[in-house]
Amino acid sequence: MSLVNLTVNGRAISANIEPRQHLGDFLRENLLLTATHLGCEHGVCGACTVLIDGAPARSCIAFPAALEGARITTLEGLADDPVAAELREAFTVEHGLQCGFCTPGMLMMARDIVLRRPGAGEEAIRHELAGNLCRCTGYVGIVRAVESVAARHAGAAPVVTRGTEVAPSAFVSPLTLPVAGTLVSKQAQDAVTPKAAPAASADISFETLHNPVRMTQHFEVPAPLGEVWNVFQQPEKVVACLPGARLTAPTDGRSFEAEMGVKLGPMAATFRGAGTIMADEATLSGIIRGQGVDGRSASRVRAELTYRLAPLQDGSATAVAVEIAYELKGPLAQMSRGTIARDLAGRLTEIFAANLAAALTGVPAASKPAALDGGALFLAMLKGFFLRLFRRG
Repeated sequence: MSLVNLTVNGRAISANIEPRQHLGDFLRENLLLTATHLGCEHGVCGACTVLIDGAPARSCIAFPAALEGARITTLEGLADDPVAAELREAFTVEHGLQCGFCTPGMLMMARDIVLRRPGAGEEAIRHELAGNLCRCTGYVGIVRAVESVAARHAGAAPVVTRGTEVAPSAFVSPLTLPVAGTLVSKQAQDAVTPKAAPAASADISFETLHNPVRMTQHFEVPAPLGEVWNVFQQPEKVVACLPGARLTAPTDGRSFEAEMGVKLGPMAATFRGAGTIMADEATLSGIIRGQGVDGRSASRVRAELTYRLAPLQDGSATAVAVEIAYELKGPLAQMSRGTIARDLAGRLTEIFAANLAAALTGVPAASKPAALDGGALFLAMLKGFFLRLFRRG
């Protein structure tokens, strides 16, 4: 058991919770907040959607033990929310529910759509709701209900409920792998303070990311600036540093084709697509853009990796700042909004840093997995958290 402090529907909660108990069970069984419905309990159906720090997330694959200090909002907590009230009325008018089992999750997600994308049309709403499954209605009434409320809010300023910059997880100490060096110093962070990013080439066809999730990582690499810069100009070496990723065709040095496997619990996806590399040697920065589609779920991902470099010490080391911004659409879309997915992005940047250092120093890196395994990384984060907890005790 571990003591966890949460804010649930505006009320401070402190409770001793088993690390294996997921948030959905905690809300229903410990707090008797039964508006949160549990369906598949694998993070697929969306019935258990709640808000974690304002963003929709699956409560069945979120764990209170990893949510210290988080703000949780269930459907009960939106009883007086004006947008939720509009949606409840619209669901009734448009016959957007039958058995009602999926309705709480639908309402949580619909409110997020109206706030983030006021005036959203049918196509956008169907994309956004792709991660919420209903076995009764055929979705027509649900989509009409959300569209009618979104239309009333057309012209309103979008509310950012997700996609803000997230610091590395409190349960993941950046660069604990020895090959990647020590924690980055303040000197290194100052050295890679954002400068002007390279301008996108006119022939780049990637769409703009509208509501991305962002993760930033600063680290030091024990190699001269020139060597690190050269690695970032070679797609085959950059892709080789990403867990679960590989090139699927020869690269011309500026564009590439690749695939990346991701596994989150029982769900596995392989995103295949293309990307480009742009660099500005004057500012020692660059952008790597990519987009791909998972053939099984038709989920789509678009991502940008922005990097900035700076020399350190006597020139034998390099400070690196990496920001990953990604946007996921389709049946797996809600995975991009949960705590596990954000921690997954944080661990991805950590592994990337370790593999980059290994490639530059010749020190063997850990064997590269066939897919980025969110479950394994989550267990590693929990292990690190409890080790630090016991050290403090």
